[in-house]
Amino acid sequence: MLLGIIFGTLTGLVPGIHINLVGVSLVALSVSFLSPVNPLYLVVFIVAMAITHTFVDFIPSIFLGCPDTDTELSILPGHELLKKGQGYSAILLTCYGSLAAIFLLVLIAVPSFFVVQKAYDFLQNIMPYLLIAVSAVLIILEKKKFSALFVFFLTGALGLSVLNLDIKEPLLPLLTGLFGSSMLVMSIKNKTIVPKQKITKPKIKNKLLSPLLGALIASPLSSLLPGLGSGQAAIIGNTISRTDREGFLVLLGATNTIVMGFSFIALYLISRTRTGAAVAINNLLGNFSWQILVLILIVVFFTGIVSFFLTSILAKFFSKRITKINYAKLSLITLGILIILVLIVSGFFGLIILIFSTLTGIYCISLGVRRTNMMGCLLIPTIIFYLVL
Repeated sequence: MLLGIIFGTLTGLVPGIHINLVGVSLVALSVSFLSPVNPLYLVVFIVAMAITHTFVDFIPSIFLGCPDTDTELSILPGHELLKKGQGYSAILLTCYGSLAAIFLLVLIAVPSFFVVQKAYDFLQNIMPYLLIAVSAVLIILEKKKFSALFVFFLTGALGLSVLNLDIKEPLLPLLTGLFGSSMLVMSIKNKTIVPKQKITKPKIKNKLLSPLLGALIASPLSSLLPGLGSGQAAIIGNTISRTDREGFLVLLGATNTIVMGFSFIALYLISRTRTGAAVAINNLLGNFSWQILVLILIVVFFTGIVSFFLTSILAKFFSKRITKINYAKLSLITLGILIILVLIVSGFFGLIILIFSTLTGIYCISLGVRRTNMMGCLLIPTIIFYLVL
């Protein structure tokens, strides 16, 4: 568990090194180098790493503007607070949401046993139409509806093309370009200047109930519906239970952690994998007992508490030093790391995809719509897959 927390901190802090990559590597090594190791130890490691990642990954998304697909929505409210010298407060707000989510997960675990299976059996029959309906609602909620629809279909076409190519880990260059390197290029171009940050705790009185309610209702949808990520769940949650900018960051933190934690519950109940961590656990254990699920939830609980304090300390550390660092150079170095990672994992064609998806991401950002519309890259292939079944 401690090793998982350490690795989860690294995957959270370094853009591009996602928990999915570590999970896939562990599964591959488990049949060779790690074969003497009890698979249960690897499962505990993966769970601890995944939960820690959901806390820590808001640090680069707010300080660098380089999120993964689960934290892309934090850029706008997070950067607004960062430019006001309140980056530390922004990260703490996501931490409060994630910590509350840990307790909510424990509370909803038992009721899920009686609801999820029946709900999923019903949803399976209407899956593609439900995904179309959710996508339509997300587009309708936009001010620039035509632009949002165009972004949705444009990235959907890109996703279809990339997922049909014969390369390793096609999602790495695709999602890195759309949600990571595109924002970094924009930061370098705009010469972002970060003001001195205040180390003050945000006032959260009367700001927790509404975002947590929205997260609690919307997050399980992401674990039951393929193609939906934390970003879409957060928008749905915010629609159900409206909140302000600070409350939205709490909502994002809670949604990110509930989606990850609930994916383990969903794996046990309906044998479906909705996160990279759940895929890795499924490959290591296959069907597992309720006792192992209880162990996983215990690891989630203790890891969440440790991660809360760890992220708070790291946020304070980076807040004090971010103004001393050349932001453009740091973004350039981060961009270089992403390019190297894509080359190592996905090869030369992966780099070509990264370039195309980065240019697409920059164009979509320039249209002034929510970046979550770019999740059409996953939703459209998923909808088509279910329609032709």
